[in-house]
Amino acid sequence: MRSADEVATPGFDALPEDHRGAFGSASGSGRLAAGSALLALLAVAALLAPWIAPADPLAQDLRSTLQGPSGAHLLGTDALGRDVLSRLLWGARLSLGIGALATAASLAIGTAVGLFAGYGGAVADEVAGRVTDVFLAFPGLLLAIALAAVLGPSARNVVVALSLMGWTTYARLVRAEVRAKAAQESVRAAEALGARPLRVATRHLLPSVARSLAVQGAFGASGAIVAEASLSFLGLGPPPPAPSWGSMLAEGRALLLAAPHLAIAPAVALAATVLSIQWIADALASRTTRATAR
Repeated sequence: MRSADEVATPGFDALPEDHRGAFGSASGSGRLAAGSALLALLAVAALLAPWIAPADPLAQDLRSTLQGPSGAHLLGTDALGRDVLSRLLWGARLSLGIGALATAASLAIGTAVGLFAGYGGAVADEVAGRVTDVFLAFPGLLLAIALAAVLGPSARNVVVALSLMGWTTYARLVRAEVRAKAAQESVRAAEALGARPLRVATRHLLPSVARSLAVQGAFGASGAIVAEASLSFLGLGPPPPAPSWGSMLAEGRALLLAAPHLAIAPAVALAATVLSIQWIADALASRTTRATAR
């Protein structure tokens, strides 16, 4: 692994100057509020899908295939006569759920490895560094595609593939921050009082990197949702007939001219989700930058 001085906190260096002034604070708060509201709306819709979906997402009606938006089907129907709105709502449960689980697993693995590398001594740092380098040697999405192909198409295997793809970013971030903050007086005092290394790492070092982890986790969540959609688009996600936004995009691609609503609906949902998370992450990054500068 590179030294602490060589590893910059992701997303911070390229922040525009207006994020550091009064205008940046106001715009950051606006992005945070807008992103949180939009993401909350999407999450609530996903959670309430069994009750608010107008039809069974798997029910086929071959007499109503490829219908456009109407009063009976607000977003139209697909090639098998299934209600697109119902599949979109149920697909949100899969896409958002897989993204959240993959991000949480990546965050947990990366944090543990980063603490081990940053506070475990030279040998631990070297071992963790070599393991991280092995995973970094492969392009992230290509590694996820290979793992998903080997494990087989399922929601669980997508979570495993995305988790193994994403933990390295968190490990490098935590390792860099821990090495930079291990010399703080509070950490030295705890060590002098005989605190065990695990207690020092979890009670003194981990809270100090929580803010940076929250920022990186937000950026990582949007990436995980897009990656899940990519795997589903390629047929490596949850198998049919389970609805996911990526598989809905794949189905709509072949009928883009005849029934554009099939691709537009999941594309808009995916874009809105990623945009809302990016707004939240950008606002958190702005706040972290200002807090660090004080």
